[in-house]
Amino acid sequence: MDGGRGGKRVIHIGLPELSEEQLIDIGELAQETIIKEVFDALNRSDVKDIEVTMRINREDTLDLEVEVYLEVPIFVKVDVDELIEKAVEKAYEAVEKRLKELAAKD
Repeated sequence: MDGGRGGKRVIHIGLPELSEEQLIDIGELAQETIIKEVFDALNRSDVKDIEVTMRINREDTLDLEVEVYLEVPIFVKVDVDELIEKAVEKAYEAVEKRLKELAAKD
């Protein structure tokens, strides 16, 4: 049996005035941060499958929905849920920092 787990989290961001390019940049930043955090903790050979999905909903607020699926072989001793949670938290921090930078430019 393999250890595959997923996590989903929605981050509510109160900055709706962003261009399409800025929205894409924020999604890519979050995705790259999650992947970096996973591979900082695990060797490439320890990861059977990783999927990071971003959805950005722009209504009254800006919502960034992050889904992470990470599958590792059973012999890899890692708490997958904890690793995903830490990676998503780092992504949240990176996105928050970028949004503050964008807000400071306005």
